[in-house]
Amino acid sequence: MFTDLLLIMALVSNPHTPRVSGASSVELASRSYSMENRYNVASVNEVFRDNILLTLRYMDGDVKNREDISWPEVEKPFQTQFTLKPGEGFAFHDQVLPEYSKTVVKTTNAHFNSDDGFKSDGYLVGDGVCHLASFIHWVALDAGLTSVSLARHDFAKINDVPREYGVSIRFMPGAFANSSRQNLYIVNNKEKPITFIFNYDGTDLSVGVLEDSGNS
Repeated sequence: MFTDLLLIMALVSNPHTPRVSGASSVELASRSYSMENRYNVASVNEVFRDNILLTLRYMDGDVKNREDISWPEVEKPFQTQFTLKPGEGFAFHDQVLPEYSKTVVKTTNAHFNSDDGFKSDGYLVGDGVCHLASFIHWVALDAGLTSVSLARHDFAKINDVPREYGVSIRFMPGAFANSSRQNLYIVNNKEKPITFIFNYDGTDLSVGVLEDSGNS
């Protein structure tokens, strides 16, 4: 479970990430997912895992383009986070439906393609990022946040995630209508800032949501 101590550790280890305002925070939800259980074929599982971790590195700003990628660095344990003020939103990628365009202040900054350095399992470049979106969606709903996915991941099982929380992600230049619907939208409907914290320990990825309990 996430605690204020873990939050402090995350801030110390990564001083460039946003800080939760106020003196303390309350955990609203958290879940942990094995990166060794993304797919039952080891070589494919490795692709899924690495694409998930690369997405988080893009989101954190450690990676800004393909030239920044060092896979040994991407695969190391790390922590990252982002904060949404009341009324602010997150989208998984930047092809955003009009109704969220003025709300979204944060995305993963990634497009999940070979130009961004994402891996292919022989079937699809970027395979695995739907798992990360589904992790975030489930935890956001647990936390009582507004979390909207218009395209479910019914075409394939996502290990450790009930089917109703599966999110289908697609980013395709020139296909805005389709891509914007295959996105994930989260809005902070609370009266205080909330922070998503991601902790990868080398095996498991934990996703937690904290609410600022101090003065904003």
